[in-house]
Amino acid sequence: MAPTFTPLHPVIAAECSGVDIGQPLTAEQAAAIDAGMDKYAVLVFRQGAPLTTPQQTAFTLNFGEQEPPYTQIQAAGGVRIAEPGISDISNLAPDGGILARDDRKRLSGLGNQMWHSDSSYKEIPARYSLLCAHVLPPEGGDTQFADMRAAYDMLDARMKARIEDLVCEHSRIFSKGALGIPFTEAELKAFAPVRQRLVRTHRVTGRKSLFLSSHAGRILGMPVAEAQILLRELTEHATQREFVYSHKWRVGDLVMWDNRTTMHRARPYEDAVYPRELRRTTVTDGVPTVEQQLAA
Repeated sequence: MAPTFTPLHPVIAAECSGVDIGQPLTAEQAAAIDAGMDKYAVLVFRQGAPLTTPQQTAFTLNFGEQEPPYTQIQAAGGVRIAEPGISDISNLAPDGGILARDDRKRLSGLGNQMWHSDSSYKEIPARYSLLCAHVLPPEGGDTQFADMRAAYDMLDARMKARIEDLVCEHSRIFSKGALGIPFTEAELKAFAPVRQRLVRTHRVTGRKSLFLSSHAGRILGMPVAEAQILLRELTEHATQREFVYSHKWRVGDLVMWDNRTTMHRARPYEDAVYPRELRRTTVTDGVPTVEQQLAA
């Protein structure tokens, strides 16, 4: 069957039905979902039961190459899920218990409650993220998505002209550091800032969008204080209610979003009491946002 799309919000997100993403897709089905992403930026698949790791990985690979491994802040007890290409988005320790309040992985994970774009701190950022819900708390823990295309469209001409050619520096040092999380020397080296364009143009649709994130901390050629004010102003504009879809999770949901044209954030829940486990796969965008000469 061909996928069908039911809009969930006036400018962003749709529920995709008519296809079993736990089974191999035809080339036509994968192309239709890709086109749906170009239009809606966020797609929701209501599966009823979580995909297995092989199923989620197989579905992900329809849309490109997965991101290579990278340095992450781990729990005190080590890695809980060691399967390649799977990111453990949970409050669980390797022994299955809930992370301690002062565990560095938990503290780092709190940064997901800030508006961000996955992997914007990498020279080659992410294209799609795919997040599958395995265990959920009784309330809270929703995920919100903001449409950076619609937000760009609603800027006035003066602001569009001002930001058109700006280049930002992105790093987990800026985002996690804002939470007071200390870094090891190895992490400081691994988290060195990278450069990203502030305005991106979609390679298929031609639409422009803002490339904002809590990982963005500086703008080249601009005093830090001025850059911070501009980035905060743009973020406040881009996350107004009319641009935001809020997803209330059900076990088995898989939500897929385009990091090039959206920001997202997790909402709080009682993470010291209830387990919450989601598993993410991520497709790299393949190319940097800034030309090599600008990164020199």
